[in-house]
Amino acid sequence: MISKFRRTGALVGVGAVVFGALAVAAGTQADAQQQPLDQLLGQPTPGKAALTNLRSRLAEVAQRNGLSEARLRDTLASDKTAWLDSAGRLFFREPVLTPAQKAPEASPRWATEAVAAAEGPAFELHSKPGSNRVIYLDFDGHSITGTAWNADKGIDPVNVSPYDTDGNPATFGTAEQDVVHEVWARVAEDYAAFDVDVTTQQPAQDAINRTSASDLQYGTRVLIDPDTWYQSGCGCGGVAYIGVYDNAGQHDYYQPALVFTKGVGTGAKNLAEAASHEAGHNVGLGHDGTASVGYYEGHGSWAPIMGVGYYRGISQWSKGEYSGANNTEDDYSVIGTHGLALRTDEAGDTTSAAAALAIGATANGFIAAETDTDVYRVDVTTAGNYTATASAAAIGGNLDIKLDLLNSAGTVVTSADPASGQSNAGTPTGLSATVTSNLQPGTYYLRIDNVGYGDPLNTGYSTYGSRGAYGLAINPS
Repeated sequence: MISKFRRTGALVGVGAVVFGALAVAAGTQADAQQQPLDQLLGQPTPGKAALTNLRSRLAEVAQRNGLSEARLRDTLASDKTAWLDSAGRLFFREPVLTPAQKAPEASPRWATEAVAAAEGPAFELHSKPGSNRVIYLDFDGHSITGTAWNADKGIDPVNVSPYDTDGNPATFGTAEQDVVHEVWARVAEDYAAFDVDVTTQQPAQDAINRTSASDLQYGTRVLIDPDTWYQSGCGCGGVAYIGVYDNAGQHDYYQPALVFTKGVGTGAKNLAEAASHEAGHNVGLGHDGTASVGYYEGHGSWAPIMGVGYYRGISQWSKGEYSGANNTEDDYSVIGTHGLALRTDEAGDTTSAAAALAIGATANGFIAAETDTDVYRVDVTTAGNYTATASAAAIGGNLDIKLDLLNSAGTVVTSADPASGQSNAGTPTGLSATVTSNLQPGTYYLRIDNVGYGDPLNTGYSTYGSRGAYGLAINPS
């Protein structure tokens, strides 16, 4: 039998301990409130540990990153690739791929067909020259200095070598230039809906940096890095800060976004997916996963860009419409709040606002908004068979096209919307559309509409991410 005295004494002792613990916790929280963040975190810290260290400062850190407190908490708690640097800025360390996933068969080191959209020298490519926004794909080496990456590693400067697959980093061979062309074409298509110049030609630093809120010309550098200075320590495929694209004042400090060839391989498909993904972090996007996986690998021929797009022919921006999605943020909306507006529509949505298209000519355009349709007027003077083709981007297409041929009254004569798919992980199928009809002299219209395919939950995708570049032509057949 335990005496009441001893039992009471034990309770008093426990109470004293609890009280003492509460007092210490209160004191610790008070200290945390007063302590500068760089002392509180001390060094770049993985998400869960950072969440513990921050204690009551989470709201302050969330505001620093332009995120809600709930979103930052969820990201740090559930995303194993999320880190906070010593100043409380959020960045991601992407996982490294396996040797099989980096192999040439999975991600070829050269284009398997001519990249028609990537004409001209490999280092003079532009998707929208003249835009005030830029995404610079840097393959030819770079000196990183005065940045958070330097502070992280305690190395300044870091001289990053050029991309190289033939053992001669001093020059770019044909195969290496083909990779540059293809990576550019794929990333340009991912960002085709936006008013931004994806380029391989080095801009002036002022065109990337943003010095103040009134500085309207800025962007980001995505550096293709073949070295080990950072990658060997993180064992990662790439790193990037979130939401820094339009950051004013300390913009350069959180540049560049890095893609490591030692993490994702040297092939064009993998490099492009990683480059679009890391730039996506810069423009404010988090990861697309599920409750069980940090990165959703997709289904059918589709995957989200902010998940894992390496293994699917079609990768698009997403709002979490697939089954089990843990991130339902509207990618286009988030990107728009970080400096990238949608392109201006270049063709009308109706027959009364149609753009002119001559027989034998090609119109090049973009579907930028989910509800956008582009209509072209065609005047036929000679009766006969005519074939019209609306072609999605030749490499890495995001836009799935439905093509309608309308008569002068606006009634559909014929239409085409092929089923989409992929012939391999780098080659989507069924995105373009062709119609053929016997036409009498008169006025006709060609209408390009973006469509989805299958069920976005588990077999396909909706119209949401089906946006991008197209070419349209009609010829006698």
